[in-house]
Amino acid sequence: MELPIIDLDLFLSQPQDSPAVQDECKKAADALITFGALILRDSRVAESDNSTFLDLLEDYFAQSPADIQRDERPELSYQVGVTLENTETPKCAVDESCLRIIECLEPSERPLDIGAHSPDPKCRFFWKMNERPPYETMFPSLNAPNVVPQAESIKARWTPIMENWGESMKQAVENLTDMACIGLGLSFDTFRDAGRYGPHLLAPTASDLVKYGQKDTILAGFHTDLNFLTIHGRSRYPGLNIWARNTGKRLPVKIPAGNHLLVQAGKQLEHLTGGLIKAGYHEVVVNDQTLQVIEDRKTENPDRPLIRISSTFFWHLSSDFDLNPIPSLAKRAQDLSAAQIELGGYVIDEPVYQPMKVGQQVQK
Repeated sequence: MELPIIDLDLFLSQPQDSPAVQDECKKAADALITFGALILRDSRVAESDNSTFLDLLEDYFAQSPADIQRDERPELSYQVGVTLENTETPKCAVDESCLRIIECLEPSERPLDIGAHSPDPKCRFFWKMNERPPYETMFPSLNAPNVVPQAESIKARWTPIMENWGESMKQAVENLTDMACIGLGLSFDTFRDAGRYGPHLLAPTASDLVKYGQKDTILAGFHTDLNFLTIHGRSRYPGLNIWARNTGKRLPVKIPAGNHLLVQAGKQLEHLTGGLIKAGYHEVVVNDQTLQVIEDRKTENPDRPLIRISSTFFWHLSSDFDLNPIPSLAKRAQDLSAAQIELGGYVIDEPVYQPMKVGQQVQK
């Protein structure tokens, strides 16, 4: 089973009311409803830009811990700058509804055990890619200015590379929000307008494969993302698994080479659609394929750090936006049979999507 590939080039090259575009938009919406994820083809995305970005982040996270720690901002809840390893803990380790989902999966399809899982041994960097709101936000910590690393070997390269790759993924995911709206029967700019001033984040993670390169190491425990849509470029190291909500099957992610990106639904999209689209569960682990690539990199690139970088971008709704299920989509969610849409066909207690500000949802 493979994720559907959505052709963004087709959407951008033909009128929105053309049958081909309408069909592709419906395909995109159905993929998010069925899988919570899809592969996006966008010829504007350059593999060389992703490679340059990965090189930069490998160099950054190869610095000494003391140098990296200077970029930490715990007083802002780590919403900008670096988050060091062993800081983030997957919510599923203590969330009863999430643990019930894991228990309902077939043993062979379950994630690696997170029951006694320590905090994730990954680092993260948050780089804002947002348009400052023209009003006084209720959530200033979610809209704080960026942190630029101070090391001279990195500082000069940092902003242009981060902005270039971040903009490539941002424009791709925003075009996909337009496609999803059309496929769901909404005005095409419904989601884009709701996220116009969102605190979007270029959010690469880094895992030291010298320290944490043993098989079955959990680099990022089983979880969902809290934002609206998450988009990924290709990592150099395999290990990302996702779960299709309609089957409960674990899918090792394989992003095709070239101009392809992975997109996953997050909790804000789930909330706004009243559960019609569910946030996708995923994990990052060290598996046999990861180990093989580690050995290949040692031979082919002996001078490069053995650090797994995720090329990740979190697209958010605006912090002050009222997060409330869209009635037509909430009705569709209610009409669907729970047995058809839940992981593994099991009925899981449906959450109640209470009205709140997006910033409150992030803080919670």
